[in-house]
Amino acid sequence: MVAPGQRLRPSDLVFALETERSLVEHVSFIRTMEDIGIHLGVADEWINPSVAAWVEANDGYRRRVLAELAASGPVAAGALPHDPDVPYASSGWDDDKSARRLLEVLCLRGDVGVVGRDGRTRLWDVAERAYPADLFRPGPSEARRLRDNKRLTSLGIARAKPQRSPGEASPIGALGTEVRVEGLDGTWRVDPDALDALSEPFEGRTAFLSPFDRLVYDRDRATDLFGFEYVLEMYKPAAQRRWGYFALPILVGDLLVGKLDAKADRKKGLLRVFAVHEDEPWSPETGDAVAAEIDALAAWLGVEVVR
Repeated sequence: MVAPGQRLRPSDLVFALETERSLVEHVSFIRTMEDIGIHLGVADEWINPSVAAWVEANDGYRRRVLAELAASGPVAAGALPHDPDVPYASSGWDDDKSARRLLEVLCLRGDVGVVGRDGRTRLWDVAERAYPADLFRPGPSEARRLRDNKRLTSLGIARAKPQRSPGEASPIGALGTEVRVEGLDGTWRVDPDALDALSEPFEGRTAFLSPFDRLVYDRDRATDLFGFEYVLEMYKPAAQRRWGYFALPILVGDLLVGKLDAKADRKKGLLRVFAVHEDEPWSPETGDAVAAEIDALAAWLGVEVVR
């Protein structure tokens, strides 16, 4: 993979997902292959009962899809049978896409997996070829315990009952060490290793985060701990947006300091920077660090910056 401190290239990610298979695409997430069995063990938490009932009512269809995958995989959803016994119907956005909906449920459960992409189209295959034969897959109770411990480790500090987020349903509960944060009501849970690391030197960096990054995804936590206000505005009318369609939170050191409103125009080879929002006035050093990161982002994308 990539050495610590080395920048990840797009080709590194493709290699890890499709050749090395140290990473695996699992519905809306990219997980490590080492941990994917833990997430498969608790997948039913994220399957709506009505969807589970639809899959059960389509047992014959499920068998036909799995048989076709076993015979022809890896293939795209469009190459699979589209003849469910009971068609899948929703509020409209995924009507007439029964194969895709079935594959996503089977992927959550670990019956099938994503093994690559053809452009932006996912390629599916049966579990026997998608996952290693010795995949560690604990039972639900152990999987939940391991998942929640890993979640607290990744966050460092969290409320005992944080905001529900996709793929991370359960509360932190009594894991870790109970602490109070000065100026905030209630108690928090802290990973003991994070407490031990407080005496170690910290070397921060400047980075643009996805709105779905776990550092900011729990908006209440981001506000409480960092004083960082953020709303994903892609579903708002343009006139009501404060920061942009898909503004990226800006991390500098251990502070969240603003948002970047930018869009990659790959056809024209441009990164269009519409606005750089400063939550509070920045020092010249912070401004220079953010500007350098914009240039680095453009280089990573293989485009030129237009401010």
